[in-house]
Amino acid sequence: MKTLKLLSVVVFVFALSSFTSKTIINGYNVGDKATDFSLENIDGKMVSLSDYTEAKGFIITFTCNTCPYAVAYEDRIEALNKKYAPKGFPVIAIMPNNPEVKPGDNMEAMQRRAKEKGFTFPYLMDKGQEIYPQYGATKTPHIYVLEKTTNGNEVKYIGAIDDNYKNADAVKEKYVENAVDALLNGKDIKVKETRAIGCTIKV
Repeated sequence: MKTLKLLSVVVFVFALSSFTSKTIINGYNVGDKATDFSLENIDGKMVSLSDYTEAKGFIITFTCNTCPYAVAYEDRIEALNKKYAPKGFPVIAIMPNNPEVKPGDNMEAMQRRAKEKGFTFPYLMDKGQEIYPQYGATKTPHIYVLEKTTNGNEVKYIGAIDDNYKNADAVKEKYVENAVDALLNGKDIKVKETRAIGCTIKV
């Protein structure tokens, strides 16, 4: 009887691990090459990194409508795009949550939010949740700064936007800005990885 119970527990744990395998993420490390994607934008068009022929790199931002951390950073993400898109590093925002779990993150809600906030960057849906596991994103927001090279889009920075999600005026370290500025000036990035602060991605 004990053996049967033990076997049942083992089977249950194995089934659970299989069910949650999408949440067990390795993803990219700094220095890895990020593969391209084709995701639907809020305007119905498909967007890929290869569309940006003149870009020097990208600020890939996994974000959403429903996470208070993501909402707190919306204005800062918009500011990043306005500052760096003209310099060759546009923001590409990707909504990674399962809209069946978070209806407030469905395409219609994304469209409304983008219009309300006046987003000037693409806001893409990771339909099928295939892209965020490739990157290794676990939070919203979670940032990946990529640099376009002859060998592909190289991951140069991973983590948080800055060191204070509560108050933009109290920020001391602007991680993403520092990383992009270093790349634009041909310098080494001093802080290449930080811990992303936000809500867990809903699967």
